[in-house]
Amino acid sequence: MTSPASESRSGNAYRTYVLIILILVYIFNFIDRQILGILASSIKAELNLTDTQLGLMGGIAFALFYTALGVPIAMLADRFNRTWIITVSLAIWSGFTALCGAATGFWQLFLCRLGVGVGEAGGVAPAYSLIADYFPPQQRARALAVYSFGIPIGMALGVLFGGLIAHQIGWRWAFVICGLGGLALAPLLKLTVKEPVRGGLDGVAKKAPAASLSAVLSLLVTKPSFWMLALGASCSSIMGYGLAFWLPSFLERSHGLSLIDRSLFYGGIVLAGGIVGVWLGGSLGDKFGARDKANYARVPALAFIITVPLYALGVTVSDLTMAFLLFIVPTALALMWLGPTLSAVQHLVPANMRATASAIFLFVNNLLGIGFGLWFLGLLSDMLRAEYGQESLRYSILYCLGFYALAALLFFLASKRLARDWHRD
Repeated sequence: MTSPASESRSGNAYRTYVLIILILVYIFNFIDRQILGILASSIKAELNLTDTQLGLMGGIAFALFYTALGVPIAMLADRFNRTWIITVSLAIWSGFTALCGAATGFWQLFLCRLGVGVGEAGGVAPAYSLIADYFPPQQRARALAVYSFGIPIGMALGVLFGGLIAHQIGWRWAFVICGLGGLALAPLLKLTVKEPVRGGLDGVAKKAPAASLSAVLSLLVTKPSFWMLALGASCSSIMGYGLAFWLPSFLERSHGLSLIDRSLFYGGIVLAGGIVGVWLGGSLGDKFGARDKANYARVPALAFIITVPLYALGVTVSDLTMAFLLFIVPTALALMWLGPTLSAVQHLVPANMRATASAIFLFVNNLLGIGFGLWFLGLLSDMLRAEYGQESLRYSILYCLGFYALAALLFFLASKRLARDWHRD
């Protein structure tokens, strides 16, 4: 006979396994999403592209269908098996990533990136919902923060693997190899991850009916904190995604780093700073959020305020060692919003609305962050080239750091409403 204690240990071990699998999927999500940044210079040279075109491929090409399909796919996830949805999504985006290696011109690569966005539309919001049903409320900020390790790890591996593979056998093979790796993970996800009971850890009915999109929107309209969190996260993501895409090119143009050197340099920054920042945000969110729900927004707001001057110093110094140290700290601070904010979003709606609410949050965040951010930094770089020449990208980044200050303001405003907007069964 199995004792309650052993059942609890078994349950803890399995949910940890599920979280690890979901992190691996998220890692491939960000490898495939961000690999274009480290390969941008090689692609630009071979296909004769401008910074604006690169920004379109990295931003709007990906974000167009990623944001448009995210909400309807999440609605399916609130009704049907979430593991199937994530598995199919993983296979689609990985397949299109591999196809990027066969592109011979701007429009072919643009369309392949559209396909990556189609697949990734079903990868994240259903995973948020799964994690909320595997971990109790008091652990969710940390669980979602650990899941969000997939962002810095995926970005770092995309930079490292992409740069190393491109250096050895070309940028096309970097796409192919990373895409095939994701395809190999898809069967393991489907065969080993079970669909949990919706709301089972929140004391709600097992068969709670899924809500319509209009019902979810009607509820969210009454919760201003949701929209301020979404817009604040979007302002942060404009710079977060923009820097992830353009900093490798900045390191080449302003510091003269080779493909291998900038892969190691920036990959190290993202991996070290990102993991520390994501975990710190989740831990502080659970700790201080338990005392006052407003702290789920205050913690990221304070982090964003400190981020601005540190990034400005990192972009302007000429010494690479100093730049490396200066970049690590704001990279960590800029990702502290993930755990506490994603946890707050899960608690602003009932369990049967979580995937859809998460997708609406991601729709706002990614449409502005990815769709606008990458393109705008590239466009501004092209516009400043006549004045600053090779250094135009440096000034494009500097001028856009104000988005972090705007993010801090929006998070502070959200903190005033969070306790009132919190969902109570």
